[in-house]
Amino acid sequence: MCCRTFSGPAEFRPAETSHRSTAQLPDAAGDAQRALDAGETARAREPVAFMVRELDSHWRGEENGLFAVMREDPEYADYIKVLMDEHRDHRARLPALDLATPGGRAEFDVMVQELHHHISREEDGLFPASLTALSGDEWNRSMAAWREAHPAE
Repeated sequence: MCCRTFSGPAEFRPAETSHRSTAQLPDAAGDAQRALDAGETARAREPVAFMVRELDSHWRGEENGLFAVMREDPEYADYIKVLMDEHRDHRARLPALDLATPGGRAEFDVMVQELHHHISREEDGLFPASLTALSGDEWNRSMAAWREAHPAE
């Protein structure tokens, strides 16, 4: 997964906030993979459950915030549709994995790689584009939806 630090302007918090939201995912995925490699399926379930919870609120914040605002611009609509389709796919697949089977373990490894690529497309593509694409009002709408999905932050 991604472990970058945000280097943009201090007033740009959505990507930094989103990064903090996904920063623990690599550790959780690695913990689960190590447990599965050791044959400890029960121990792997906790970090996978953490990933499911974290990704759910993360995806809600993105889809109702930044994605909703940016997909109003035809230039970004198709790019965002792909990202949202990936959210829906992972939202369905991740909690349904049977980690006790070789197929479920292999599918988890595939999903970790898919999530890595997904996060890269957001952090290296969409988030930088949003710096110049959004107005102040659009940022406010985006961040209001993010805060609604993450009330504790």
